[in-house]
Amino acid sequence: MDTGLVERSKQGDAGAFDALVAPLVERFHGVALRMLRDVDAADDATQDALVSAWRQLPKLRRADRFEPWLWRILVRACYTESGRRRRSHARIQYLAPEPREHGDPFGDVDQRDALERAFGRLPDEQRGVLVLRHYLGFSSEEIADVMEIRPGTARTRLHYAHRAMRAALDADARPTPTQVAADNLGAVS
Repeated sequence: MDTGLVERSKQGDAGAFDALVAPLVERFHGVALRMLRDVDAADDATQDALVSAWRQLPKLRRADRFEPWLWRILVRACYTESGRRRRSHARIQYLAPEPREHGDPFGDVDQRDALERAFGRLPDEQRGVLVLRHYLGFSSEEIADVMEIRPGTARTRLHYAHRAMRAALDADARPTPTQVAADNLGAVS
């Protein structure tokens, strides 16, 4: 991170700020999209985070901490947007699948659908740590830095998020009582 650009941005240089955030915007939007699972919500959260960062930049004490500080603002913007969307109304929006090199396209759809349903059941904080770990590849220490928690707390949150994800996937894999009854009727006849 170019601390000179950060210092110039803190002084109100919009061009320096653009140079700092331009390389991160696509990843920003990708994280927001994965956390919120809605294109419009991700657009809003990304925009809110960048505006907040610009406004709060003069308060940043250490220029070398710019990038974790920026990710923290994005994660919080996603939490805020998620709460706002939850209070309004539920909408279903198609998310384009990420391109696959090879494999069974129908198996991929089933797996992606199961992951989507399970991920949607998780609280915002658990989604946040999973996206930071598995989409951005952040270590527990980097996650702790972004979320302003201790590394041990980050590892604990990751553990519980993975556990909740597994439980949600297992719950979807279990047959419903209606399916069991239908299977039993089919076996009797």
